[in-house]
Amino acid sequence: MEIWINPACSKCRSALTLLDAEGADYTVRRYLEDVPSPEEISRVLERLGLEPWDIARTQEAVAKELGVKEWPRDADNRDRWIEALSAHPKLIQRPIITAEDGTAVVGRSEEAVRDALSR
Repeated sequence: MEIWINPACSKCRSALTLLDAEGADYTVRRYLEDVPSPEEISRVLERLGLEPWDIARTQEAVAKELGVKEWPRDADNRDRWIEALSAHPKLIQRPIITAEDGTAVVGRSEEAVRDALSR
């Protein structure tokens, strides 16, 4: 199990606390420092069953600068979104937990973190 975190994020810290309390075996990836490649983002999206715009933090300053809210959300623009997430990792929703069964969840709630633990 791997968890992508931003240490400054309270949701990330809560997820780590819960994983520790449950004795989970996991690896921490500080994705702002160890930035995922477009290929890694594509694989995580596949595991999540989501599209890149589903995990984009559109309220971030860089999102507003790029105008991502106005970008089309379709197959023709999918790669553009993925490239933006890799080029500007602050845009990636957090924390993302890859589960043992090959799936992943966005662990913003205790329920989602527990879901990842149960897989």
